[in-house]
Amino acid sequence: MRPGPGPATSLLAGALAACFAGAVGLQITRGRLYASDQRETERLLYVRSDAAIKRLTLDFDALASDVYWIRAIQHYGGDRLGTTGAANKYELLYPLLNNATTLDPYFTIAYRFGAIFLSAPYPGGAGRPDQAIALLEKGIAAQPDKWQYYHDVAFVYYWTRRDPKTAAEWFTKAAALPKAPNWLRPLAATMLGAGGDRKSARFLWMQMQQAEEEWLRHNAARSLLQLDAMDAIDQLQPVVHRFPPPAGEPYSWEILVRRRVLRGIPLDPGGTPYAIDSATGVIAVARTSSLSPMPEMLRP
Repeated sequence: MRPGPGPATSLLAGALAACFAGAVGLQITRGRLYASDQRETERLLYVRSDAAIKRLTLDFDALASDVYWIRAIQHYGGDRLGTTGAANKYELLYPLLNNATTLDPYFTIAYRFGAIFLSAPYPGGAGRPDQAIALLEKGIAAQPDKWQYYHDVAFVYYWTRRDPKTAAEWFTKAAALPKAPNWLRPLAATMLGAGGDRKSARFLWMQMQQAEEEWLRHNAARSLLQLDAMDAIDQLQPVVHRFPPPAGEPYSWEILVRRRVLRGIPLDPGGTPYAIDSATGVIAVARTSSLSPMPEMLRP
C-alpha cells in the first residue's frame, strides 16, 4: 500500500491546486482584457513531455487536464477570431490536447471535439486531419471498445481526406464493437459504395438483410436493387454508344427498339424505365424511380 502524503507533500499539492485554479481564472481574465494579437506570450507551451507532465501534476491529473482543455479552447478561439499569422496559427492546439488527454486518458470531449478543431479546414480550423486521427487513435488505445472514436476517425477520412474507402473500413471496425449502434454497418456499406467498391458494398448490404430490424432489411433490399441498376447500366451503356441514332435524331429507347437492338424499353429493378439523355445517350435511373436518388456510380 502506498504511504499517504506527508505535510510537505500536502502543502505542495495544495499550492499546485491553487496554481492550476488560478491559471484558469488568469487565462479567462487575460482573454477578456487583451486583444489576441497582443498575447503572443500565451502561445508558450510550458510542458511538452508526457512523462514530465505526469510527474509535475502529482495526483491532480484531472484538474490539470481540465486546465489544458480550457487552454486548448482559448487557443482555438483566439486564433480563429484573431489576427495571428498563418505560420503559427493553431500551432499549440494539438500539444495542448495531447497534454489534456495524457493527464486524463478518458477525456472523451477532448478527443472528439479536439478532433473537430484539428480536422476543420483552415482557416476555420487547423486543417490537420493527420493530428485529428492521431488524437482519436490515442483515445482508442485508452478505450478500445469505445465505438465513437472509430466513428470519428471514419468521418475525418471521409470529409477531410476524401477517402471513403478507408472511412468504410473504420465504420466497419466501429460496427463490430459490442455496444455499437445498428446503423453503423449500413453506413459502412454506403461509404464502400461511394468509394467505388461495388462488390464489397453488395456483400455488406447482403449481411444487413439478415438484421432483426425491419427498417434495416428494407434499406438493405433497396440498396441492393440500386447496385443491380448500376450493373444493368454498365451493360446497357456500351450498347447505346455502339448504335447511335441517325444523324439529326436524338438518342431514345424507341429508336433502339425500332432497330431491334433492344427487345423493349429497359426497366430498372424497381420497374421504372431508365432515363436516357437525348443529346449524349448517357443512361441513368429516372428521377421518378423508387430507386432515386442513386448513390454515385461505382465501378463493378
